[in-house]
Amino acid sequence: MSLNEEVELLRNIPLFAKIEPSKLKLLAFTSERLVFDAGQDLFRQGDEGDAAYIIVDGTADVKVETPTGPLTVATMAKNDFVGEIAILCDVPRTATVTAASKLTTLKISKELFFRLISEFPQMAIEFMRELAQRLERTTADLQRISAQQTAEG
Repeated sequence: MSLNEEVELLRNIPLFAKIEPSKLKLLAFTSERLVFDAGQDLFRQGDEGDAAYIIVDGTADVKVETPTGPLTVATMAKNDFVGEIAILCDVPRTATVTAASKLTTLKISKELFFRLISEFPQMAIEFMRELAQRLERTTADLQRISAQQTAEG
């Protein structure tokens, strides 16, 4: 994929849609394109968070460890962003992300991510919106599961 194709891909991601093309070109140039085979981990729960990933193509499962084994809590697809919590909060990875199919990603280092957030307030706002939507979905899922357990018990 050419640099211009990567810039176009980034422009289609809501998080980067309002960033000027020259800055997207810098992002595309400084990010690392990685390909994962189905079943291969991008990172594991507990690992140090050194980068975030944008899914260019394919799908990935987000899994958390539970007393009964791994639990898939989300499936991410094209244009989704994964791995940001560990770099934002400076905590170990909160989940394992595994390629569910052949997966192409752009890896964005922690340093580049923070530079982008500080230089582009609009990107920071879009990022907060995305995180808020994820939190809302997680809260709704937890409420649904709690209600089911109450009804069963």
